[in-house]
Amino acid sequence: MTDFAEIWSYLAQGPLLWLTATLAAYAVGDACFRASGRRPFVNPVLIAVLLLAALLWLSGTPYQTYFEGAQFVHFLLGPATVALALPLWDNLGHVRRAALPMLAALLAGSTVAVVSALGLAVAFGIDGEVLASIAPKSATAPVALGISDRLGGSPTLTAVLVILTGIIGAIFATPLLNALRIRDWRARGFATGVAAHGIGTARAFQVNPTAGAFAGLGMGLNAVLTAFLAPLLLGLFR
Repeated sequence: MTDFAEIWSYLAQGPLLWLTATLAAYAVGDACFRASGRRPFVNPVLIAVLLLAALLWLSGTPYQTYFEGAQFVHFLLGPATVALALPLWDNLGHVRRAALPMLAALLAGSTVAVVSALGLAVAFGIDGEVLASIAPKSATAPVALGISDRLGGSPTLTAVLVILTGIIGAIFATPLLNALRIRDWRARGFATGVAAHGIGTARAFQVNPTAGAFAGLGMGLNAVLTAFLAPLLLGLFR
């Protein structure tokens, strides 16, 4: 036991340990997802989060120590978001033909996302910093954290809410859209991107490339609109 503790103490000082652990946890989650026949309820991100949380708890490792080693993944979030423009360009003709319906869906989706979250929070007696942290939870993480900070919220809490929103959206989007009998991949993808940002977009790409392209568009446009709507709507609930 002492030897293991000494080995762990040595490894924990290396910056690549937590990067490797993050990639390994996601690889395990993805393997489980594939083994299940790509069922949406077996979400690889959720599995990776649970595995990493258990590892940090069992090893007594502070989050800051973990982040110092795994921050390269955080850095790649920006380039990965920009790279979504490539499949969008391939579907530019579809985007032009569906521009007006998408704008209407964007306005409705962004407004409902913020109002419903704030309304439920106020109904449960939540206010102040926590309320401000909830407002941008449906925007993609880099934008949501910036909005939360400007509104006086907690970026850390917002990050947790953003991840939960994405995971829940990715799990329930496919069965919900199937139940509603929505067959158009453009509509399915755009709705998933608006509601579940990056994690939902990743799920959309797994289902259909056209859905993934429109999910990326929905995610990007929702981030921009949320930056304008969140401060305005938050003022109505304070």
